[in-house]
Parts: sequence; C-alpha cells; structure tokens
Amino acid sequence: MLTLAVITLNEVDRLEACLRSVPFADEVLVLDSGSTDGTLELARGLGARVVSTDWPGHVAQKNRALAMASGDWILSLDADERLSERAGQVLQRALRSPGEHAGFGLRRCSRWQGRYIRHGKWYPDRKLRIVRRGLGRWGGDDPHDTLRIDGPVRWLDADILHEPYRDYREHLGTIERYTSASARSLHERGVRARCFDLCVRPPLHFIDALLLRVGFLDGWRGVALAGLGAWYVWLKWSKLRGMS
Repeated sequence: MLTLAVITLNEVDRLEACLRSVPFADEVLVLDSGSTDGTLELARGLGARVVSTDWPGHVAQKNRALAMASGDWILSLDADERLSERAGQVLQRALRSPGEHAGFGLRRCSRWQGRYIRHGKWYPDRKLRIVRRGLGRWGGDDPHDTLRIDGPVRWLDADILHEPYRDYREHLGTIERYTSASARSLHERGVRARCFDLCVRPPLHFIDALLLRVGFLDGWRGVALAGLGAWYVWLKWSKLRGMS
C-alpha cells in the first residue's frame, strides 16, 4: 500500500496536477495549514483524506504527515511537484520488488521562466521522497527539509517535475521568506556569520553554478539563476549577521 502525502497552503491552482500524477496511490493524505482558496474542497473532490493543522514549520509538518500516513510506503511530494510519466512507471516497478531497500530517490527537474532547467545548481536535484513506513524522518533546517532514511536507498532513473514559482515576484518573495527562515534556524543552532560568509560564499556560489556545474548551458536563465542563488546566499548570511 502506497500513501501520497502532500502539505499545502493555498495551492488550489497546482494541487490537482500533483495528485493526478500518482493515480496508483492507495491513499492520498493532504495536510493543510489554513488554506482559504478552495484547496481543501479540491483535495476532497479528488479523493484525498484532508487534515487541517497549524503550521509548525516545514520539517515538523512533513513529520506529521509521515506519522499520519497509513501506507506501507510513503511518497512525499510538495504541491508544486508532480511525478513525470516515467517516474510513475519506474516507481511502481520498484515498489513491486523493493528488496531490502528502505527508500527510493528521484531527480527533481524545475521549470523557470518557461523552460525546464537542466544544469547548474538546479539539476540534477536529487531528492529522497519514498520511504518504508517507520524507517524515515524529516530533518534539516527550515525551510530546507531532508528525508533521512534508516536503511539502504536506491536512486531511480526518473524525474519529479517541479513548478516552484508562479512568476518572478513570487520567486523574489520566496527568497525573502526562505532566507529569513534559514537565518533563524542557523542562529538557533548557534551558528554565527563571519565576514568570510558574506564576502566569499556568494561569489563561490555564482562560479559553482555558472561554470563548474555548466549553468551557462541554460543560456540567460542559467546566468540569472546563478545570480539569484548568489543573492540568496548573501541575504541569508547577512540576516544571520544581523541577529548576532
């Protein structure tokens, strides 16, 4: 039995594609934190079990979803993600003969400004997303959650398709929110920003994304994403420095 687990907040325009990409799920669990745009009604209409909760943070919310899922296997997707057709086929074959594996991972391919990005820091963006019930837990620093699996994992040759931003304004807003959350998480762990972090980390990110990971092969989009990534890094460490 497979549970598809999705956490949501006002995702009525993206959730349907996510849920319909896993038609072989035996259970669909939507854990919502206060949607007002019709997300709950849409999810119920598509057969999902909907649970309404508060928002404790990305990591804690995804762990709640793991605990509520009843399947032998749990596939965690964000509302702005969906399985490609190939990923669905490959995953079903893997689950029919999982062997001793405790979990499975997929690449994530994100779309930005009308095109899927195939290079730079954005791809291949490997994500562990499928786990045997009871053998995994979400960790990491909000908002960058990571699924930690107790046992051997296998990487599948297929992609999760990702539509992270509706428009450029949303991208900038996400950078603002996520850098604040990241700075808070680092501060709570006792990390402090140094001059090195502000002066060296951003240009290193830009060089890594654009040259070492050949982001330039994505054209102007690759250059722009390398710059936005460097801006993200500088803003995160700058906010952390302001908390000292």
